Amino acid sequence: MSALTATPINVEQIRAQFPVLHQLVNGKPLVYFDNAATNQKPKRVIDALAHYYEHDNANIHRGIHTLAERATKAYEATRLAMQAFINAKHTEEIIFTRGVTESINLVAASYGKAFLNEGDEVIISGLEHHSNIVPWQLICEERKAVIKVIPVTDAGELDMDAYRKVLSSKTKVVAVNHASNSLGTINPVKEIIKLAHQSGAVVLIDGAQASAHLHIDVQELDCDFYCISSHKMYGPTGTGILYGKKALLEKMPPYMGGGEMIKDVTFAKTTYNDLPYKFEAGTPNIADVIALSEAVAFINELGKDTIAAYEQELLVYASEKLAGIKGVRLIGTAKEKVSVQSFVIDGIHHFDIGQMLDARGIAVRTGHHCTQPLMDRFGIEGTVRASFSIYNTKAEIDQLAEGVERIVNFMK
Repeated sequence: MSALTATPINVEQIRAQFPVLHQLVNGKPLVYFDNAATNQKPKRVIDALAHYYEHDNANIHRGIHTLAERATKAYEATRLAMQAFINAKHTEEIIFTRGVTESINLVAASYGKAFLNEGDEVIISGLEHHSNIVPWQLICEERKAVIKVIPVTDAGELDMDAYRKVLSSKTKVVAVNHASNSLGTINPVKEIIKLAHQSGAVVLIDGAQASAHLHIDVQELDCDFYCISSHKMYGPTGTGILYGKKALLEKMPPYMGGGEMIKDVTFAKTTYNDLPYKFEAGTPNIADVIALSEAVAFINELGKDTIAAYEQELLVYASEKLAGIKGVRLIGTAKEKVSVQSFVIDGIHHFDIGQMLDARGIAVRTGHHCTQPLMDRFGIEGTVRASFSIYNTKAEIDQLAEGVERIVNFMK
């Protein structure tokens, strides 16, 4: 785990901004440690959703009346905010989608259809979420291309020597996550991208677990595609972005047909719209895109460095606490991690652990976390995953550790 200097923050002041945290679950104060699945939303995000529906509800881009113009302005303001958030060179490189899953499917279907041929190879890693596995399987089956997998070490890190060996002139796409949703491992994506480009491949980065934690500069990384989900960065569900280099997006065929993605339609031929609208068919998730800008503002005001340092402090504290409990085995001990710690308890099913913790008001995630091949790699069915955010506290981690220790003792 990297050493970060924690910047003093007022956690209680931050927690006060999240209405959902202030409730009892099963008679106990809620302890929410399921942030890797989705994190909670500050009041400003919730207010932005309500404001749109109460004041500006109208379809965007095609209307000339006042409500449509206000909605369009707010919607496009989020595009500008996301451009700045990841330092994209052009505004039109920001494509709004339903989140990382749709973004990856868009690239796999569109880029894959245009550029993958029989015998070509797509490299993914053993750390991938199913959403960065299945879309590539679908397009590779269709195009008769081949998937290669970067293996994972016992610590939960990518075997970079194996990656270098599997790269070849046949490699057309490399698709890996920035940080693992199951283990928290931060991958060396800049090196992965550089090596892929040397082989002539394009690179897609799944940034679902990175967006709220890590500094993202797509120009510095030089990635070809980068995918983000709003709901993992304090924003609403059902929206996110695909970043793509302009030159690549212009060469790719549309993913869906419909309104907005066209310039001119006749029964004989359709002329497609310019970027980014070529990939934004139909009425979008307007309210949630608008509210996403408030999530970006929340992160920017706190600062990524402050967030990362505090969450690292929580991660180190939690890992040490859990590792000190007899019978608990940590899964994923990479040196560089976001604030995710998975573990198992010998002889106790992870579902049972999750239910017993929930009885104490502690929300964790149990199961394979949509990473079944990774679970197979470690010879387990699933884990208990505790994931931490800026509004969590060491006192809450103490409650988790106490709950786990009680479970171990109870099940002896």
